Amino acid sequence: MDSILQVRHLTKRFGGLTAVSRLDFDVRPGEILGVIGPNGAGKSTTFNLIAGAYGADEGEIRFAGRDILGLPPHEIAARGVMRTFQHNRPFPGMPVIDNVLVGAHTKFRTGLWGLVTNLGGSEEQQARNRARDLVGFVGLSEARDADVATLSFGQGRLLEIARALAGEPRLILFDEPAAGLTPAELERLAEIIRGIAARGIAVLLIEHDMRFLLPLAQRVVVLNFGAKIAEGPPEAVRASPDVMQAYLGDAAAV
Repeated sequence: MDSILQVRHLTKRFGGLTAVSRLDFDVRPGEILGVIGPNGAGKSTTFNLIAGAYGADEGEIRFAGRDILGLPPHEIAARGVMRTFQHNRPFPGMPVIDNVLVGAHTKFRTGLWGLVTNLGGSEEQQARNRARDLVGFVGLSEARDADVATLSFGQGRLLEIARALAGEPRLILFDEPAAGLTPAELERLAEIIRGIAARGIAVLLIEHDMRFLLPLAQRVVVLNFGAKIAEGPPEAVRASPDVMQAYLGDAAAV
């Protein structure tokens, strides 16, 4: 199967520090690819390069066969690359359903204002129907019309996922989605991520919780000091001496 995302020789420097160094990897449609590494390994920088938050010093990022490196974030999102963040970012003062609709605004002619003020006619209704489906998919149906301020932290994380899905992505970047969740919430999150991949959407996942990531990912890329030191199935990566050396004191978590 052809890759939906191709990263080649990607390099990013901040002054004298090389945060990402000649990084190569691919992601296929419907695949869950984990990206792991010690603190400062370059994981978040890699995500920010793919999402357009940073420009690269060298390399290439191709999505669906087209070069996206250097495009602004909103254009990359419109092409089908969505992301979640380490910290929930709801739009305050709006109900859950309207927060999800925000994620769909790049797909509709009426724009964001038309969607949330019911000015889009059939287009707006189509978006709302899809938003309701996504709210149900992540398990927030009972809170659909509630103000986002009433959501728990775990529910807020589910809202972030529904909003990302509203943009009809072909690739979702998950930045440490398991952080701060209870065991029951982690189980639900894993189920949702598998469901996303089952829809043919590629998943690129940064995560520190190896007990969560390794049973979930089909392949894993390991970074250390900005460079890739291992790539492969989770069990093979877990047994790699280079990976164990990189983690050292954190080896028990791997």
